[in-house]
Amino acid sequence: MQLYNQYCHGMYIVAKRFISNTAEAEDLVQDAFIKAFSKLHQFKGDVTFGAWLKRIVVNTCIDALKSKKQHLETLDEVHLKVIDANDTDDDWQIDDAATVHDVKVVMETLPEKYKYVVMLFLIEGYDHQEISEILNISEVASRTQLSRGKQKLQELLKSKHYGARY
Repeated sequence: MQLYNQYCHGMYIVAKRFISNTAEAEDLVQDAFIKAFSKLHQFKGDVTFGAWLKRIVVNTCIDALKSKKQHLETLDEVHLKVIDANDTDDDWQIDDAATVHDVKVVMETLPEKYKYVVMLFLIEGYDHQEISEILNISEVASRTQLSRGKQKLQELLKSKHYGARY
């Protein structure tokens, strides 16, 4: 119960980033805790318990989205442009007037194929290898979707602020 109380709120916040419905997010957190406790013997301690649990919560949320026929769109890898990791990971400059709230609101409007990669990378802190495993896509697809999602996010933030001034 102590582990549950320690991590419950934080894991709920993670789930809400993927699932907008409050009750459904709560249910998925409960499911994730059940999975974690039933697989506690698999926890090796190579990462913190919180990081291990967060991965279970993220996977549980993504599985729920997939099962609701809200499949993540996969790109045909033949048409993917390889993105330089330095360009993708470091250039997150946005207008100084944009707040964290603005970024989160605009991020919700991104197409799903970009939104989840951007969320996992920018908010959850996963790298491309981890994102590719979670979303069952290649690392190239992860980099490409992140790059395109970042561009779309920057465009939407820019138009939001310019639109507000006129």
